Amino acid sequence: MVYNSNGNDQQTDNGAVLRSGREILLQAFNWESHKHDWWRKLEKKVADIAKSGFTTAWLPPPTNSFAPEGYLPQNLYNLNSSYGSEQLLKALLEKMKQYNVRAMADIVINHRVGTTQGHGGMYNRYDGVPLSWDERAVTSCTGGLGNRSTGDNFNGVPNIDHTQHFVRKDITAWLQWLRKNVGFQDFRFDFARGYSPKYVKEYIEGAKPIFSVGEYWDSCNYNGHFLEYNQDSHRQRIVNWIDLTGQLSAAFDFTTKGILQEAVKGQFWRLRDPQGKPPGVLGWWPSRAVTFIDNHDTGSTQAHWPFPSDHIMEGYAYLLTHPGMPTVFYDHFYDWGNSIHEQIVKLIDIRKHQDIHSRSSIRIFEAQPNLYSAIIGEKVCMKIGDGSWCPAGKEWTLATSGHRYAVWQK
Repeated sequence: MVYNSNGNDQQTDNGAVLRSGREILLQAFNWESHKHDWWRKLEKKVADIAKSGFTTAWLPPPTNSFAPEGYLPQNLYNLNSSYGSEQLLKALLEKMKQYNVRAMADIVINHRVGTTQGHGGMYNRYDGVPLSWDERAVTSCTGGLGNRSTGDNFNGVPNIDHTQHFVRKDITAWLQWLRKNVGFQDFRFDFARGYSPKYVKEYIEGAKPIFSVGEYWDSCNYNGHFLEYNQDSHRQRIVNWIDLTGQLSAAFDFTTKGILQEAVKGQFWRLRDPQGKPPGVLGWWPSRAVTFIDNHDTGSTQAHWPFPSDHIMEGYAYLLTHPGMPTVFYDHFYDWGNSIHEQIVKLIDIRKHQDIHSRSSIRIFEAQPNLYSAIIGEKVCMKIGDGSWCPAGKEWTLATSGHRYAVWQK
């Protein structure tokens, strides 16, 4: 589908959150969290997470994994991981429930590490653990006897063949268990490029999470090291993925991240597309766009594609005043000092009090090299960059400001 702006929200069990559009996410871990008794550490932060205004906290993968970060799962029903024991995880989820912060599970179902050797001498069987699949559960392109992958391969590990009915039945039951027995409410689908979005639709319909978001991450359009102005083909691929989930899942707005981190370097002209709208997914389908400036892959100690560190408050001033559903990264919120924490809390506070949501209207006033300014929901004005700007009219008062950003409210 080529995006059109009157996409209807399906009335499903998980539709209420998408319809309301008032989500504010915290990514509650980084690449090093597994070293720090994480479930216990996070439990001490739940009260602050709730008070700061977050509706959902995305946790690292909860199941036992070959790699300590959690992204090489084997026994999906074993909740003892490098982040802590099953008991500590359940204590954390219970605390989150008390404080009304939803817990988002990181769902890693593109690939799975085998337990025993099968066809061709590959570790492509799962004997001796729950979901004891045979080689048919592994795609033919990654050493199994299943069908070809319905997406891109995650190399070096058996990729799961979601075309197999027995596989989908087992995954759905596992997701239902995470929802009903373990206590997760939301899902984040890891490496969503790896399998067809129609299966994400089936899993959401089967397990009924309150909110879902997919990681559909591929490269933006670059000319050498120069990011091209037009990223429509990039955001179109994310929009197509969302559409093929039956519009049931949101997606991380990698387009906005890629553009915003160049814009803050004195290229704010990038933040207005030729139609006068924001240039990322949030300009086309804001009710499904989950915005962010860094995560455990792009930032943290991996730093595959980092946001310039001296500009992160301009980044958050954009995210937290704009349509879409903003995400704050753990490192910025808890590790970069009290001042940054307080500035982010203030922006969240303004967003909530002015009732800015995923579908709020936006008019962009300025998009020059050193200045970007806009009015959102007709009740918040903001500017980022070195250029000076303020809204005309006595009804506007300064709500907050910091290094290279300012926000006004009516």
